[in-house]
Amino acid sequence: MDLAVNVRQGMPPMWLAEVIRNAVDDLAAYPSGHQARTAVAKRHDRNPDEVLLTAGAAEAFVLLARVLKPRQAVVVHPQFTEPEAALLAAGHQVQRIILSGDFTLDPTLIPESADLVVIGNPTNPTSVLHPATTLQALARPGRTLVIDEAFADCVPGEPESLASTPLPGLIVIRSLTKTWGLAGLRIGYILADAPTITRLAEAQPLWAVSTPALAAAQACMTPQALTETETWAHQLTLDRTHLIRGLQALGAHVVPNPRASFVCVRLPDIRLPLREKGFAVRRGDTFPGLGNDWIRIAVRDRETSDAFLKAVEATMNTSPTR
Repeated sequence: MDLAVNVRQGMPPMWLAEVIRNAVDDLAAYPSGHQARTAVAKRHDRNPDEVLLTAGAAEAFVLLARVLKPRQAVVVHPQFTEPEAALLAAGHQVQRIILSGDFTLDPTLIPESADLVVIGNPTNPTSVLHPATTLQALARPGRTLVIDEAFADCVPGEPESLASTPLPGLIVIRSLTKTWGLAGLRIGYILADAPTITRLAEAQPLWAVSTPALAAAQACMTPQALTETETWAHQLTLDRTHLIRGLQALGAHVVPNPRASFVCVRLPDIRLPLREKGFAVRRGDTFPGLGNDWIRIAVRDRETSDAFLKAVEATMNTSPTR
């Protein structure tokens, strides 16, 4: 059982898979993102010229790194490593701000001189959800603030999202990969002011997003799809609470108040034994600020979590260090 991957399910729901299959009939024509862009803009109460569709969030980070010219780029860790990797590949120096303890952000940790700040919300891998007011406090004249909201729809109502907030210098990155099981299709988008979107679009290859991906993006913005997302987010909350209680009963340290589709747990010497029992979890030591005693666990249904918890308990009982 793969609990290392954060995708909601193994495949898109049937109705979405049908949309993608039907889009194959239009493959002879070059892709047009107009309808999908309009749908995304409507979903976030924005103008279409404030939306750029991308081949997943990963392309968004690469475009930002190529277009922005920061003098002092700051990346808040632990978090998804691709933003920093993209900045480094583009020749930028990066200053790391590494959080600890409960991994919540103190805005005073960010240097006033930083003209680019990148942070996730909820953050991967800690699952911490930062208050919108805390993130808004990072905004400064002449500073670009990039919020990675790839997991924002894991939170019922998305109360801390800044996707619809007209804040100067704000760039929000969203992904449809996790919620809809579309990692192989590659679809995400950037929300920013129109001049910034224009600059990013000029750096993007022609027809970067395929026709099936555009069809999926448009379909995922409908009221019915958003209702399904909200229902899933509520169920996720229940399933996550069940997993957390089980882990805490075994004495594991779970990062407090997780809000995404995964939890970050401190459990030494357990990842490889769990693999032998059929469970893959994400290693923590590849994230700056975490060591090899940390793992990230994807939230699944209760039956899967119960089987996983039994494997954890069995591993802990046979460990020579316990």
